[in-house]
Amino acid sequence: MRKIVYVFLLFAFILGGCSDYQKLLKSNDNPLKYKKAVEYYNAEEYVKAATLFEELLPIYRGTSKAETISYYISYCSYGSGDYISAGYFFRNFLKTFPDSPYSEESLYMSAYCYYLESPKPRLDQTSTKDAIDAFQLYINRYPNSTRIPKCNDYIDEMQDKLVLKSFLSARNYYDREHFPAAIVSLQNGLKDYPGSSYREDLMFMLLESRYELALLSVEDKKRERYNLAKEEYFSFVDEFPESKYRKRAEKMIEGIEAYLSKFNTNI
Repeated sequence: MRKIVYVFLLFAFILGGCSDYQKLLKSNDNPLKYKKAVEYYNAEEYVKAATLFEELLPIYRGTSKAETISYYISYCSYGSGDYISAGYFFRNFLKTFPDSPYSEESLYMSAYCYYLESPKPRLDQTSTKDAIDAFQLYINRYPNSTRIPKCNDYIDEMQDKLVLKSFLSARNYYDREHFPAAIVSLQNGLKDYPGSSYREDLMFMLLESRYELALLSVEDKKRERYNLAKEEYFSFVDEFPESKYRKRAEKMIEGIEAYLSKFNTNI
């Protein structure tokens, strides 16, 4: 019996709370709506807070309070985990209030929302590239900010993700023996991200792809492609003389030299 009474009281309390909120929505008491919206926000009831703030925004447009309301709306979306909308609201805030004291924070948060939306490496990386651009814009605009180290860390992390995507794409081409496409993908990755932590792997895969392409080529193209593989070998061992791939690379150069020796050339 006590359990039934407790459930009934809880249900009545919830209904009462919803009823109060519905009354508030219909109210014309805008100062009260604003006060309650802030209370809902502080209680992390972001949907209720956002609904009230969005109702108040057109009413206070053109006043100093509109800036604060827009700021709250951005963080309501962020607090709800809707990072796409949050990023949009932060960027819109910057356009609407470029001289706001919240501008620096909003620019950082817009970049951070892109970062949070960045998907796994195999998926489309538009958000990742947008995040890199946004963090770089923040660094350029606020070079003395205490957030700069974090921004650089995020940029490094996302660049590595882009290189990993390139690596996975190249590996996919390699596994299917599409070596010309693998070579192009690997070269682009090395050119675009020369400081990547995947550089050793990418360079070895480029060597291996050139070697396999030469090996499978028709006779008319073998000599040229073996020479390209030889150049790739020396580039690789010069940069990574103690590489974990060194033994495999040595086997490849033996095969390359064996073929090229037929032409009595050092080229």
